[in-house]
Amino acid sequence: MRGIVKGALLSGIILGVALAGCSRKVAEVQVKDAIAVMNPTEGSKVLGVVSFTKDGKGVRIVAKIEGLSPGPHGFHIHEFGNCTSPEANSAGGHFNPTDMPHAGPKSEKRHAGDLGNLEADKNGVARLEWTDNVMVLEGPESIIGRSVIVHAQADDLKTQPTGASGARVACGVIGIAK
Repeated sequence: MRGIVKGALLSGIILGVALAGCSRKVAEVQVKDAIAVMNPTEGSKVLGVVSFTKDGKGVRIVAKIEGLSPGPHGFHIHEFGNCTSPEANSAGGHFNPTDMPHAGPKSEKRHAGDLGNLEADKNGVARLEWTDNVMVLEGPESIIGRSVIVHAQADDLKTQPTGASGARVACGVIGIAK
C-alpha cells in the first residue's frame, strides 16, 4: 500500500513540475506581414496573391487577381482558413467578430471581412491597394488563419449578410509572411 501511495505522490510531483514548465508564457509573435495565395475553385481559372502589411494607419492590402471576368467582384475575408471544398464553402461566412452588419469597406459599421469589390479590367486582371483600419493581424480578431475569397459577381454592399456577390471563384488562406 505504501508503494502505491509513494508512486502516486511521485507521479503527482512529476506532473506538477511538468505543468509548471508548460505554464510559462510563450513569447507572442508580432505579425507585421501576411499573405494569401489565391487558388481557383472548381471550374474557375481565377488566381493571384493578396498581401497584408501592418502600418501606422491600419493594415495595407495589396492584391493582384487574374482570370476574372471584366467588372466588379466581391472581395472578403471569410471566417475559416479552409479552402478544401470544391466551391470553397469550407471557408465559412464573412469574418465578423464584432457582429456588425454587412457593408462597404468605408462604412463605420461593417464586418471586419468586408473589403467591397475588386474591379477587373478588360483582360480580367484586378489590382487593389487599400489601407483598412478595421482588420488586425494580431489578437482575437486577427485575420491570420482565415481566408480571402473572391466572388463571381459584384458585392452590392448592402444585402445581408453577404452582399449578394455570388459564387466563390478563388480562395486563399491568410498566413504569416516574412
